[in-house]
Amino acid sequence: MNVPRYPSAALRLDAGAPHGRDDKRTNDTRTLVDLPTREAAQASAVRLSALRSRGLRVGVPLALIVLWQLASSLQVVAPETLPPPTVIVAALKELVADGELQSAIGVSLVRAATGLAIGGGIGLIAGLFAGLWRVGEEIVDAPLQMLRTIPFIALIPLFITWFGIGEGAKVAVILAATIFPMYLNTYAGVRGVDPKLLEAARVFGLSSRQMALRIILPTALPSILVGVRYSSAVALLALVVAEQINAQNGIGYILVNANQNQRADIIIAGILVYAALGIVTDLVMRALEHLALPWRPRFELA
Repeated sequence: MNVPRYPSAALRLDAGAPHGRDDKRTNDTRTLVDLPTREAAQASAVRLSALRSRGLRVGVPLALIVLWQLASSLQVVAPETLPPPTVIVAALKELVADGELQSAIGVSLVRAATGLAIGGGIGLIAGLFAGLWRVGEEIVDAPLQMLRTIPFIALIPLFITWFGIGEGAKVAVILAATIFPMYLNTYAGVRGVDPKLLEAARVFGLSSRQMALRIILPTALPSILVGVRYSSAVALLALVVAEQINAQNGIGYILVNANQNQRADIIIAGILVYAALGIVTDLVMRALEHLALPWRPRFELA
């Protein structure tokens, strides 16, 4: 008998009567049983991979916090040297209850955003100028390549001399730290455009302006967004240094006062706030990159 074939189902034969020597009649019942398709198996594997990724992202930090608490409870580490997480949480609650932390976060974010906007803008314009025009590369690239080897921390005394100990010096430190990541990524993105695309554009009769707007900039956009993301992280690193310059407000002001009062719990709480700001900033930049580049494929090894 020819059994029909089904793409996503199988035939199961159920014996309706017992088999014996004298019983020659067999009651066969064909039942359709759904089998998982390849798409369903792939979807299940993706869900398991996502759950594993989220579990590791959450589980590893929680495990470190638990070990930290155990080390403090067992007196492996002196509480004066490294307060336990419970004490740090209490310090955060104290800062939030006073309203000091909320005000400090706002001030610090304004400083970081101002320096990032100015420094990132300068780096973007310089990268486009050097990448699109040969004369721009000759004018801009060599000086910036020399200046980027100077640590921005070494420029703090010079900025204090120029701008004093007010907001100008703090913003200048962040500005100096964010110019070069933005410039390097923009320049590399513009110069990394496939020459075949430019050749095809010339064949179709596109002008230089049209080539820059329709081919070079869209192709360089992923590298430019990487520069924005990297510069935002560097801005927060520079913020930590900048707020040590006679800060009268902001997170750095809280840390300076905690250091003078020997409050290690508040110092660690402030450091964790800096870390949280860095994570939130990175997530925001990832979301913007995803929105700006919906066509960009994602590759990952199994």
